[in-house]
Amino acid sequence: MKEECAVLGVYGSEEAAQLAYLGLYALQHRGQESSGIITSDGEQVHEHRGMGLVSKVFDEKTLARLGGHLAIGHNRYSTTGMSHIVNAQPFLVDCKIGKIAVAHNGNLVNAAALRREMEESGSIFRSTMDSEVILHLIARSERRAIHAMIADALGRVQGAYSLIFLVKDRLVAARDPRGFRPLCIGRLGDATILASESCAFDILGATYAREIEPGEMVVVDERGVESVRFAEPAPRLSRCIFEFIYFSRPDSRVFGENVDKIRRKLGRRLAEEAPAPADIVISVPDSSNTIALGYANASGLPFELGLIRNHYVGRTFIQPRQAARDWDVRIKFNPVRGVLKDRSIVVVDDSIVRGSTMRKLVRMLYAAGAAQVHLRIGAPPVTHSCYYGIDTPNRSELIAATHSTAEIESYLGVDSLRYLSVEGLRSCVDDPDNYCTACFSGEYPTVRNGVHPKDIFEHGCGCGGCEES
Repeated sequence: MKEECAVLGVYGSEEAAQLAYLGLYALQHRGQESSGIITSDGEQVHEHRGMGLVSKVFDEKTLARLGGHLAIGHNRYSTTGMSHIVNAQPFLVDCKIGKIAVAHNGNLVNAAALRREMEESGSIFRSTMDSEVILHLIARSERRAIHAMIADALGRVQGAYSLIFLVKDRLVAARDPRGFRPLCIGRLGDATILASESCAFDILGATYAREIEPGEMVVVDERGVESVRFAEPAPRLSRCIFEFIYFSRPDSRVFGENVDKIRRKLGRRLAEEAPAPADIVISVPDSSNTIALGYANASGLPFELGLIRNHYVGRTFIQPRQAARDWDVRIKFNPVRGVLKDRSIVVVDDSIVRGSTMRKLVRMLYAAGAAQVHLRIGAPPVTHSCYYGIDTPNRSELIAATHSTAEIESYLGVDSLRYLSVEGLRSCVDDPDNYCTACFSGEYPTVRNGVHPKDIFEHGCGCGGCEES
């Protein structure tokens, strides 16, 4: 399971680029592949994008060149489109209304069909991103006001999107009618901040105002913040429940909930459903730390730091000649032998995808002296691929899709393996019917007239029955 993207917007500050930079720094966990900022002073538009982390892409000189009082920014992990600078966002184009840029978090399931339709009528695409499809649809709109043109475009697309647009004198943000991905509004003095998660507000000293509602568009300009309803929210929302399990930072507020609170609930429910005969509880840092704390609290077992994570891990091209089967795991984690030796341990993690990394980690724990390893997962088995903005493997590569829990337990080499139940997961959030759990259940919210999102996404099915109302 990989991170999704981060989007950020700033309006009303002469330090918009610097604020965007700091906000993206706080949202780095949502994407490490590329980063970009586009700014405007009301007349001229400036951009800078690059591959890698925020700290690598920007420095004082690049930020100084990004003048203006409005900005949008983006951190990317690719879910569609190749890993290349041409696909880095925000994406900027010229059209009949002048320059327009977009930062997108999510995934359009019908992008292939729309792209093929537009290419056949003469459109030329610069990237492989589904986000570019939205800009082409905006350029084709016959409406005059920018928010109406955006509404026209969004009426054609299916899937997940939290979007921030920049035109020379304003920002426009929109969230899909099902509310798959988070997007919220904050205030910093006279400035307005838009962000995927509220932790971006904290680093800036901004205050959380509210969440942008599903089907809502907000226009931010010199008159303030105007709310426009471009679509009615779906009768049943599809908020991504993995935001609470893995994606969002525990100090963030998403979907109106504190992430830390939900993760502790997950851990407590997991302890109730799957107790273990153990001496201590440890987490696989960092995403499962809070779930493990909840598990320890409910089970009465002490929480210990049994694994230390190296936070400075990048790509390594060293291939050691000696036999080091667990090389990649050892770069990322190191066991605390004094904590683990001769103890029975509960290892809490957020999810298992392919299982190969966990298998290596378990071998490491036994090698460090653990007497027993009981693995507890703060989510149900991931059995289905996601088409709404999460980079999950094909279903055939998901270990829980092809193996039973007992078989996975044997493959990993643990003394026991237990997952949180779907019912247990749902019990930890308010309004559980308004969350998407398709990666656990296979019940995709955008299936209409029997057409599966896999067919639309992978094959560009363009039949009229695919259109989501």
